Amino acid sequence: MLDTLRSDVRAARDRDPAARSSIEIAICYPGVHAVWGYRISHVLWEKHHRLLARACSALTRMLTGVDIHPGAVLGSGLFIDHATGVVIGETAEVGVDVTMYQGVTLGGTSLERGKRHPTIGDRVTIGAGAKILGPITIGADTRIGANAVVVKQVPANSVVVGVPGQIIARSQPRPASAGPDLDETLLPDLVGTSLQSLLRRVDILEMAVEGHANRGDARPSETGVWSGEDFSI
Repeated sequence: MLDTLRSDVRAARDRDPAARSSIEIAICYPGVHAVWGYRISHVLWEKHHRLLARACSALTRMLTGVDIHPGAVLGSGLFIDHATGVVIGETAEVGVDVTMYQGVTLGGTSLERGKRHPTIGDRVTIGAGAKILGPITIGADTRIGANAVVVKQVPANSVVVGVPGQIIARSQPRPASAGPDLDETLLPDLVGTSLQSLLRRVDILEMAVEGHANRGDARPSETGVWSGEDFSI
């Protein structure tokens, strides 16, 4: 248990550039406090002190804003950054060295007993506001984009964006030895890419039929900035 608690502190120090010392993390980081509260309640749950475990979990939720059911199974090195509004259900399983941001939900989609929450692989990063729902598996070394809603299986080494979540295979899979995949600015814009592709095809068709492309339609510039009289701002 002591080694696991140290691993939780080390995870926060490695993945948060604002962290200055282990003591600061132990005293000031609600995400770490939430994970520690869960680890205590989980031990009670495993020893069949179910009511006491739920009471400990409820107290942790009131103090940190993070709701982790004591029946969930969380691996070492979990880091919950900012730690507000995170919900992890009873049958959820989380691997080693996982990173979550605020507003993440590992939820269920059924009222049936049994496995109804997600299984998260090792070294997965889950962006702010993402919802992963149902007894699905998220493969190792995957990044879930902010506000994505994931309701189907995700293979390892993927990126998921959008609502519902669209799965994108990495062109260069991340090795297990790589650091946490935290750069949310690298998320692809699937809708924008699709629109650009359609606009290029329209240009080609207009050029073939009319001898020139009609540039009067609304579209972004080469720098990605939209402009025009069609926008009332």
